[in-house]
Amino acid sequence: MRARHPVLLRTARSLTGNPSDAEDLLQTALTKTYVAWERIEDHRALDGYVRRALLNTRTSQWRKRRVDEFACDELPEPEPVPGGDDPAELQALRDAMWRAIMRLPARQRAMVVLRYYEDLSEVQTAEVLGVSVGTVKSAVSRALGKLRDDAELGLVRK
Repeated sequence: MRARHPVLLRTARSLTGNPSDAEDLLQTALTKTYVAWERIEDHRALDGYVRRALLNTRTSQWRKRRVDEFACDELPEPEPVPGGDDPAELQALRDAMWRAIMRLPARQRAMVVLRYYEDLSEVQTAEVLGVSVGTVKSAVSRALGKLRDDAELGLVRK
């Protein structure tokens, strides 16, 4: 757990969008893994088991709490326009990307996070989520299209 904690916490953070919720989510997933320890046949595949526990737990939370975010017409402050290698501008772009990812539907968000932030293949992503590879391909394609069309990202990229 100590060795994999940063990676698993990053996954949890990607799924929740909130550091406190990510800690809670990871702790719950690790507790479920501990309780199921005797039933886990291949202890070399624990990352996948914990990722699945993270995703299942977060899905349960989404179902219980349908609306936990509210859309607004305008952002409180406009984002600066990046223009080079300025660290502040690069951070603004990263922040805008995360906000755009957090606006994706939960299923698409999970697939994008697993594919591009956790660097899983389409096959691995499909296995973790329990869906077909074709479902992963089409959902990720739609998600990337939404990200390309995201107005906030368009402002930051220019």
